[in-house]
Amino acid sequence: MVRTLAGLGMEGTIRMFADWTDRIAAGELPPAPTRPQGLERNVVITQWDWADPTAYLHDLVSSDRRDPTVNAYGKLYGALEASADYLPVLDPVNHTLDQIPLTMMDPEAGPVSGPPLAESPFWGDEAIWDSRANVHNPMLDEEGRVWITARVRGRDNPDWCREGSDHPSAQVFPLQGSGRQLGVYDPASGEYTHIDTCFGTHHLMFAEDENNTLWTSGGGEVIGWLNANEFLQTGDAAASQGWTPLILDTNGNGVRDADYVEPGDAVDPTRDKRIDPGSYYAVAPAPDGSVWGSMLGYPGSVVRLAPGDNPSETALVEYYELPVDENGDPIEGFTPRGADIDRDGVAWVALASGHMGRFDRRECTGPLNGPQATGQHCPEGWSFYTEPLPQFKNLDRPGSSEGSYYTWVDQFNTLGLGENIPINTGNQSEALLVLRDGEWVRMRVPYPLGFYTKWMDGRIDDPDAGWKGRGIWASFSSRTPFHMETGEGTTGQVFHFQMRPNPLSN
Repeated sequence: MVRTLAGLGMEGTIRMFADWTDRIAAGELPPAPTRPQGLERNVVITQWDWADPTAYLHDLVSSDRRDPTVNAYGKLYGALEASADYLPVLDPVNHTLDQIPLTMMDPEAGPVSGPPLAESPFWGDEAIWDSRANVHNPMLDEEGRVWITARVRGRDNPDWCREGSDHPSAQVFPLQGSGRQLGVYDPASGEYTHIDTCFGTHHLMFAEDENNTLWTSGGGEVIGWLNANEFLQTGDAAASQGWTPLILDTNGNGVRDADYVEPGDAVDPTRDKRIDPGSYYAVAPAPDGSVWGSMLGYPGSVVRLAPGDNPSETALVEYYELPVDENGDPIEGFTPRGADIDRDGVAWVALASGHMGRFDRRECTGPLNGPQATGQHCPEGWSFYTEPLPQFKNLDRPGSSEGSYYTWVDQFNTLGLGENIPINTGNQSEALLVLRDGEWVRMRVPYPLGFYTKWMDGRIDDPDAGWKGRGIWASFSSRTPFHMETGEGTTGQVFHFQMRPNPLSN
């Protein structure tokens, strides 16, 4: 928090917050939110306490993204990030909780969080977060195994990742270190297996291919993947993984050339160009085999990676920035965070400008590669949907005061409102924001106040059970659940969102 305040300008930011709290103390209130209308009156929310009072939840998983009937009525698995070294488990049928302990390959690797910088009014000087594994994101495969982005060792990479190694990816782009790797838990055997990776990891998602390729974000200068089938068969993490730098086909010859210019160099129309994906955040494999992701920053972008036959050497990316004018000012939306893809290959992304952004490369009228295809070449592919909150006071520009963390696409009608429905996390609205036919449906959590999630997952428990057989799962993902209105002792929570056909359905 202190680092963020300093980045904004400590003195001015503190003055702004002081003025804000003074106005609240004097009785000033924001505009009252509208009461639920239409479909919003049909929402049913069931919730459970989860984990423990000193832990916080980042994400959860309920099913295989590619087939949401996997793990029907089964257990949910959570990620506690920096707070604790276990996977929390919820059985929503029997209403029971469990914990799966997490271990490290390197027992000397210490916790990712340091000692408290100041005394807490709740915990004093106790360091309540002690995780070493730092699990960020879980995914299920078709057999119900739980794959996670998890730290298994310290930062320095083994020699087979580095220059001079005979690993195919290291020969193309050697890597010196990674801050987080992978792991897999098998509920059938009860075993947790470490997976050492040369590339760093943050989010992960399975492709729809014969290898069960697990694509990841958070790799710094590269995008990494794991051939999950090969790893399960051999246990050989090195042979099962690969990574690639992000290369634009700047010369437009349709193939990736070994001789490319670096990120800081000017565009050379006769050579390809590498871009720096250091802010590559979301990862979303598409049905056509491409892999999409979002890149943070201003104006920000989405990228599409076409792996090719040998991704370490053949992968090419397309790079689409949010549109700006000749002065560098935003045309409308800007600065993406979490993003997802629908079954038609359309990218959807949460934007800091208070929009949900939609990018459809089929609407691009110019070349998708070549010396002009370096970011601002397809403004016509973008469209924007203003999220349903007011704009900031005295700010005269498109957008709203919403700040959604992630966009997730309900590809398979797990909520019951149709396929390919994008949903934002609605972090300032205390709701999930569903975009259906261009209109917003707010699924607001009324209690406790302060619902804040970073991800969601859909599951169909019984396709023949009507609305009761399907739904969206999300966790309360704030790092300080004890700041909610329920106070000290509040744990993380799990929410199941379902949509009745009408408010009186049972």
